Amino acid sequence: MAKSYPCERVGLHFIDTAPYRFVSTVDLRISPQELFEVLSDAESWPVWATVITKVTWTSPEPYGVGTTRTVHMRGGIVGDEEFLTWEPHTRMSFRFNEASTRSISAFAEDYRVVPTEDGCNLTWIMSMKPNGAAGRIGMALGRPVMGWLFQRFLHNLRRYTDARYSV
Repeated sequence: MAKSYPCERVGLHFIDTAPYRFVSTVDLRISPQELFEVLSDAESWPVWATVITKVTWTSPEPYGVGTTRTVHMRGGIVGDEEFLTWEPHTRMSFRFNEASTRSISAFAEDYRVVPTEDGCNLTWIMSMKPNGAAGRIGMALGRPVMGWLFQRFLHNLRRYTDARYSV
């Protein structure tokens, strides 16, 4: 990663207390095990979360708490992530330890999976704290579009998993 800036090393509490939180849900017609196969697959992320252009695992398998990866996003943003939870088929969460932009003070995501009769339900929580007044203004103005975009990513995920598992 080129120039990077440290982010706050937040814990799990941040996911529920961050100044900006986006909660999206989707019912998937695949098992929790199949969902974790998709979430573990670096190549799948850019397909359904189209803001992501590349994911590189920087820790070897098996993945778990403390696992790291680097995520490249549109706009040239690169984040170095560390996993805070890794509960196979149930939950995974991570935070940014560093980012290529100063606009992110703290960032974390949480993926919560619950089995259903027809597959599973995924709740995705993205929590962030922008850095500085410009970041806060940008978040306030962009919040409705961001909420719509994140929900769209989960609809993309449903289409992707339906095709991948031929549901």
